[in-house]
Amino acid sequence: LKTGQVVGATPWRQQVALVIGVLFGSLAIPGVLDLLNNAFGFAGAPGAREQALAAPQALLISALAKGVLGGDLEWPLLGLGAIIGVVIVAIDELLGRAKKLRLPPLGVGMGVYLPMSLTLLIVVGSVIGTRYEAWAERQADPETAKRFGVLAATGLIVGESLFGVAFAGIVAATGKDAPLAVVGAGFEPIALWGGLAMFAGLVWWIYRLTRRASR
Repeated sequence: LKTGQVVGATPWRQQVALVIGVLFGSLAIPGVLDLLNNAFGFAGAPGAREQALAAPQALLISALAKGVLGGDLEWPLLGLGAIIGVVIVAIDELLGRAKKLRLPPLGVGMGVYLPMSLTLLIVVGSVIGTRYEAWAERQADPETAKRFGVLAATGLIVGESLFGVAFAGIVAATGKDAPLAVVGAGFEPIALWGGLAMFAGLVWWIYRLTRRASR
């Protein structure tokens, strides 16, 4: 609804767009999932390779369904999780009234069941986003600056996703786990620091573009 308001869409046109999105999604998603399954497999699924993709949400729902149908669901763990959730909500409300840092229950839940490789990037993105929002508020046109940042972040997400699908296609076609590898395993430390430097440079470049556009 917010996006529709920005682009000037009416509610019924948004409903039509949602229907079109469901139709095209139903055509594209099965093929993409099948490609990823053939290339890597999913963790916990039959035939998963060493580089299997993590699917924590699917595993969570699968564990609940099997536990309910099989009668061996760990109810004490569910109760403990509910108690922890109530405590976290209470702490979040107290911090909110004290105007201190908040403790979102959703963030805590994501940190519990998502792997560290994903949650660490969420924290990094949150810190960058917070600093960027504070900077955008000081610009002559804050809304334009914020919108540019959202577009840049969206481009990063979409670009990473498209490259992941393209890479899965290469893996499935060649049958190799690392078809684009040109260096040995000893290059891993250099790649990690080099990737971090490239990410920092990309963030700085986006910042300069946003600053120029908001003037």
